[in-house]
Amino acid sequence: MASPAAPLKDAVGGLEREPFVALLSKLIGETARLQNDPPGHVPQEDLVAQHVVDVLRPVSTDTGGGPLVVRKVSYADGRSNVIAEYPGTVPGRVVSFVGMHMDVVPANPSEWDFDPFSLTFDSNDNDMLRGRGTTDCLGHVALVAQLMRRLGEVKPALKHSVIAVFIANEENSSVTGIGVDGLVKDGLLDKLKTGPLFWIDTADKQPCIGTGGCIPWHLKATGKLFHSGLAHKAINPMELNMEALKEIQKRFYADFPSHEKEKLYKFATPSTMKPTKWSYPGGGLNQIPGECTISGDIRLTPFYSTSCVVKKIKEYVDDINERLETLLDTRGPVSKYVLPDENLRGRLEITFDGDIMNGVACNLESRGFQALCKATEEIVGHVQPYSITGSLPLIRELQEEGFDVQTAGYGLLKTYHAKNEYCLFSDMAQGFQVFVSIISQLEAEV
Repeated sequence: MASPAAPLKDAVGGLEREPFVALLSKLIGETARLQNDPPGHVPQEDLVAQHVVDVLRPVSTDTGGGPLVVRKVSYADGRSNVIAEYPGTVPGRVVSFVGMHMDVVPANPSEWDFDPFSLTFDSNDNDMLRGRGTTDCLGHVALVAQLMRRLGEVKPALKHSVIAVFIANEENSSVTGIGVDGLVKDGLLDKLKTGPLFWIDTADKQPCIGTGGCIPWHLKATGKLFHSGLAHKAINPMELNMEALKEIQKRFYADFPSHEKEKLYKFATPSTMKPTKWSYPGGGLNQIPGECTISGDIRLTPFYSTSCVVKKIKEYVDDINERLETLLDTRGPVSKYVLPDENLRGRLEITFDGDIMNGVACNLESRGFQALCKATEEIVGHVQPYSITGSLPLIRELQEEGFDVQTAGYGLLKTYHAKNEYCLFSDMAQGFQVFVSIISQLEAEV
């Protein structure tokens, strides 16, 4: 191994463009089979996992060419995770890079200006690397793979074990137990609890210190279908639903206002509840429908409980159903939600999707956060932590399991899940240097 006196940064150097781009090109070339939107698209993350293993194997214990311990772990056919470890010399000292996921969101080639399923370059900008997954998250897969490969080549004497965990199934929560959740359940990540865990799946080169929870909801209103020229004989579910949602939102914002910690964590917005979709069975313009559904989501800052919110929303709906005649405004002289002569009442029903996600507030006092901030300022030139009510799956659960989770990423937020996705090689190169700086800082501790 290299001399412990040799500075790690000098020994490891920077991110080399040629091997990074070569690996990323292979990964992006697989993305048509990495799209995660079942049942139509079931990703085969093993395609990426094998490329990662192939890059690391020459410096692994499998070949005797280096110290890396590389392991593939699968809980479903074709859907692998990869754990790579550079062993340190002091038991219990560890730093980990986790969350680099090997699936992607779908892309429609007809809507893109270039092929989403191959890595291409802008003719006027050699820094721009284009294709689905460059920002989220195959660029990070290639980046951390290159970090681990370089450690295996240089063989620095480190007190800390450096562990990278490349995961399956991040982009969809309808199937569980085959990604990082399966690894945690089986205890395969337990040793990561003794040091900072950096979740590498955000963007813009700054520490992301807070994310929002997400509660998808569906508010169904049932009325009475009738001819629109005889509105006095109908219960209009659209009017009922709009007025009910207005009341529900008013109560939500009263019960879950801006939290005092949101300013500390620099959240761009407080918790919100809003409609995003409207549906009904269909019918003519001269027909008041019998039912309709408004759907949307609640984005909740991590200082509130998602289960408490769900409980409250159900209570709001129950109360409105009990007091339709007196609680809700009507719209016009014959608008009504109850037809006493027919013993009919409008009815509201609220349901929630099963994939409720919890937000996370990173520990701002932890050694991991301090190291990330110092490295970011050193390499990027400034540090400006931020929080958003966008949601990241799985990391709150890791935090509750006892992991010191910090989050960062080196793609571009403006291209996240977007058409014409791209990243910048220069940003990824800074990410590489940030990782090396973090390891160096931890190594300098007694």
